Amino acid sequence: MFISMLCCSSRLIYFGGYGHKVLADITSRSRNFIPDETSWVDDLFWGWNNEVHVFDPVKGSWAEPQTHGRPPAPRAAHAGATLGRRGYVCGGRVMETRTNDLHSLDLESWTWTEIVPSSAAPVGRSWHTVTAVSESTMFLFGGLSVDCRPMSDGWLFDVETKKWREFEHPYQDKPRLWHTACGGRDSDVVVFGGSCDYILLVDTGHCNDALVFQMQPHPLFR
Repeated sequence: MFISMLCCSSRLIYFGGYGHKVLADITSRSRNFIPDETSWVDDLFWGWNNEVHVFDPVKGSWAEPQTHGRPPAPRAAHAGATLGRRGYVCGGRVMETRTNDLHSLDLESWTWTEIVPSSAAPVGRSWHTVTAVSESTMFLFGGLSVDCRPMSDGWLFDVETKKWREFEHPYQDKPRLWHTACGGRDSDVVVFGGSCDYILLVDTGHCNDALVFQMQPHPLFR
C-alpha cells in the first residue's frame, strides 16, 4: 500500500510502499526494508521498502528488475510520474520523516540517479501528487507537510534545468492530501478527491470537487 506507479509503454512499474515481510526476508534484504518497530506480530514485520516491481498486463506476470546506482531510501506515500523513458519519484514518508528529495529511474537501463535541484525546493511532504505536463516538466500539488499540515501549494519542476518554480493558482484555500491527479487537455491537470485534514487524526469528510489547474493559455479553438 502507499506505493507509486509509473506507466511505461505496456508495463506498470511499482516503487516502494508500506507493507509487511517475514523475518527471513528482512534478514536477507535489510537494505531494501526499514521495519516499523511499532507494528509487528510474531515473525511478521510491517515497514517501508524501496523495491521496484514490474507488471506486464499482456503476459499477466510480475518481474523484479535488478537496478543500478544508488536507489532512493525506502519510503511510502510518495509521488511518481513518467517523462519519456524516465520515471521520477518525489518525496514521501519513512518513519516520522517526510522528504523533498527527487530521484529518476532510467526505465531502459534501470539506473537510479538522485536529482539535486539548482533552485529552492518545496518542503518535504507525503500523500501529494506529481503529474507530467510536458516532455520536460511535472506539476506537484498538495500533500501533508513535515509538520503534519495539509498543503495547497503547487510547484513546477523542469527536468532539464533542474529548477523548481512555485505555481500560482486559485485554489490556495483548498488543501488536499491523498488525492488523485491526471493530465487533461492542453496540459491541464485535474485533481479530484482526497481529504483536507490530517486524516490519521481527524477527517471531516472527503473532498468531492474537481480542481482544474491551467498550465498554459488555452488555444482559441477550445
